[in-house]
Amino acid sequence: MKFRLLLITLYSLFLANCETTKQNKTQLNLEFKPKYTNSGFALVYNEKLINIKKLENRSLKIYHKSLKKKSQVKITNPKNGNSLIAEVKSNKIKFSPFYNSILSSRIAEDLDLDLKEPYIEIISISKNSMFIAKKAKTFDEERSVAEKAPIDGIQINDLNSKPKKNKKVFKKNFSYSIKVADFYYKKTAEMMKERIKDETSLNKLTIIKLSPTKYRVLIGPFNDIKTLKESFEKMNLLNFENLEILKNA
Repeated sequence: MKFRLLLITLYSLFLANCETTKQNKTQLNLEFKPKYTNSGFALVYNEKLINIKKLENRSLKIYHKSLKKKSQVKITNPKNGNSLIAEVKSNKIKFSPFYNSILSSRIAEDLDLDLKEPYIEIISISKNSMFIAKKAKTFDEERSVAEKAPIDGIQINDLNSKPKKNKKVFKKNFSYSIKVADFYYKKTAEMMKERIKDETSLNKLTIIKLSPTKYRVLIGPFNDIKTLKESFEKMNLLNFENLEILKNA
């Protein structure tokens, strides 16, 4: 009897051990992929683009190179904070690697993008995520305040005198760098820097220490979009997975 109980106990332990091993193997095989994120310039669709499949002007869809079809993405204009949710229409459209996506004209309008400098941030999101887009209504708010403002008095102006116009000139500061990658060790970052020097003609290379265990390799800064694009395309020949363009403060 005791021997029988011993056999049952050993068999139960064996089954439990097998189940634990099975669970551990399952856990080891799981792949936890981080969300895709990228900062860079977008290409706004227009009919003059050659060999690009039509993207409806009023759609909230984009073309992307690596994200799956029907993937949901949050697109943000860092200049004003405007954001919206869009969907990847296709990842099979061929376009310059300098651009991180092709957007519809509606998306560009809603984000209030500068078409000469259409810099955006893209983050992939799950379909279950909730997001409320903020849209600036500065003009309506200012008009409402102006209509309610009291009139303090009546002024008589000399029609012969020419009022001085004080024009505010806003100087645009175009300054971007290419983020190659972040590394745990400084030595690895230095090795990457040397590799880029050896394999390309690029020489504006810097390593920034972000923390004791984070070293970033950057190329730049670039003060015009032409040289930035040329350098980005040279780097793309080295087949980096996710090059980014960062705006310098």
